[in-house]
Amino acid sequence: MTDRGAMLYDVLRHVRPLVLNSARVVETSLRFDDLTVGMRAVLEVLAEQGPLTVPVIGDRLDLARQGIQRHVNDLIDRGLAESRPNPAHRRSVLISTTPAGAALFARIRAGELARLGTMAAECGIEEITTALRVLAALHRDIREEAGRS
Repeated sequence: MTDRGAMLYDVLRHVRPLVLNSARVVETSLRFDDLTVGMRAVLEVLAEQGPLTVPVIGDRLDLARQGIQRHVNDLIDRGLAESRPNPAHRRSVLISTTPAGAALFARIRAGELARLGTMAAECGIEEITTALRVLAALHRDIREEAGRS
């Protein structure tokens, strides 16, 4: 008999180094563009979800508003993001990608997808779909528990 908790723990045991090593790979690939992993993450959220406030970006990435603000400032300084008035709230501006930021993220994403397409070749689409479902459920439940802490 297999212990469900032990199996999920084993999933997390694989995820931790996976996250660290994938961040290292992404960081290396971003050097030529003078971006950090955090700046890339903010660009991704903005490219996929459109203009957002800094607190909302932080919520989407499970990161503190202060850290997100630093990434946003760096992106604005590089001409990759811009702030614009927020019709829903005078004091909380919306952050959006500039055309240069959107184009840069599209290029970065295309390169990442091409590299990822060659990895885990022994795994089929059904297995990847199952892995996504398990990781999404774990993320939901762990995030909920962290919120109660």
